[in-house]
Formats: sequence, C-alpha cells, structure tokens
Amino acid sequence: MHIATQGLVLREVNYKESDKILTVLTAEGGKRTVKARGCRRKNSPLAASAQLLVYSDMTLFAYQDRITLNEAESIRQFWHVKSDVELLALGSYFAEVMEAVAVEGRPDPAAMSLILNSLHALDKLNKPQALVKGAYEMKLMALEGYEPLADACAVCGRPDPEKPMLNLAEGVLHCASCKSEVGEGTSLPLTEGTLSALRHILYGDPKRLFSFQLDQGGLDCLARVCEGFLRTQLDRGFRTLDFYHELKAGM
Repeated sequence: MHIATQGLVLREVNYKESDKILTVLTAEGGKRTVKARGCRRKNSPLAASAQLLVYSDMTLFAYQDRITLNEAESIRQFWHVKSDVELLALGSYFAEVMEAVAVEGRPDPAAMSLILNSLHALDKLNKPQALVKGAYEMKLMALEGYEPLADACAVCGRPDPEKPMLNLAEGVLHCASCKSEVGEGTSLPLTEGTLSALRHILYGDPKRLFSFQLDQGGLDCLARVCEGFLRTQLDRGFRTLDFYHELKAGM
C-alpha cells in the first residue's frame, strides 16, 4: 500500500552499506519507522529528505510490518539551524523528546505543528533559545497529557499566588507558604514574569506561542522550570540535552 504524507525526520541510523533507518513523524500516522534504501549513495533522490530535521513530502510503501521510503521531496531543511552547532543540538533535543512521547501510528497534528513551528522559530525568528526551548517543552507536555495546573494556587485558590512555585511532580502551582500542603517532590520558584509566560504558553493562542518577552532572569527561570517539569514527568534524561548544556557551558 502506498501512503502519501508529509514527514519530519526525528532520527537517522545508518544501515548496511547505503541505507538508513529513519524515525519519521508523519502527518497521517504519527511516528513511523521507515527504511530509506540507497539514500546514502551519491546522487540518490532520497538523500536530502533522509536527514535529521528535514520536513518533506513523502511517498511511503507499507508491506506487512515494514515501511519503505519510495519518493521524497524536501519542503523545509532549516538551514540556519543546521549551520549553527548550538541550534542543531537544540533542534536535535526537540526531535529526541518528540520521539519519546509520540506514539507509533497515532496521528498527532498539534505535536507536528508544535515542533515545526519551534524549528521555524530557531531558524527564522531570532528568538532567545531559552524562550523557544521552554515554550516547546511546556506546550508539548500539555499536548501529551501532562499539563500542569497554573491558573491558581492548588491549596488556597489564590489566582495570583504569593511567591509562586511550581511543583514538578504534582504539576500544580502554589504559594510558597502552601508548599507543605502540596505533597512530595521539588517545587521551583517562579518570577511574576515567568508565571505570566507560563500561562501564555499553556492557555494562549497556539499561533502566538512565542509572542512574549522576558528579561534574562525570567528566561533563566523559565528554562529551569520547563526543563525540570518535562524531565520529572517523563522520568528520564536526554543525551541531546546533555550535549546542548555542554555546548552552552563551553561558550
């Protein structure tokens, strides 16, 4: 059976002499494992599309439990991201997280839109990396069923908590003075600006996801909270994230 779709390569692994095994996030069927035969040969028509973080029109051939990439034409290659080692590391982290949460065969158009828009923001919008990274992490968690409750203190109900904090394990907002009532787990403090940004990410128009500003302190806070929440909820680390932090520390 032939399947016409659009897909973003989340991972590529060399296979045999000239093939690759790709993990592709597709528009019609969610995450797919796809063999790209001969894509590493010189002048292969599949070469451009069988690369990490390339978004393409694809024709897949499904037979029994195997899927092969028959034809492909790239739509976006995110050249600026690929030309900057920090941005490439961050984009690779976006892909690794998406691979971890996406489900084989389950369409997830909102998640597809999120990662494409996030890569576009890195590629073209000149937004701070911490802003794009935090927005991606928190919005993806919300889309995949891990949305934190950030509208009011989970204990006393104050819409503007006093010295607000987010409990990473419980996924609830609370006042600093209410911390003992929340339960186990780490709570991280939020600045006023970071709380507003967090609410914008969770409850605002998805088309304006990156339309907010924070000073450096607010960006640092957003980075800590969103990354901490994602890692706590998924209960795992990411090698691409470790590499990204190593690059940032060495700058």
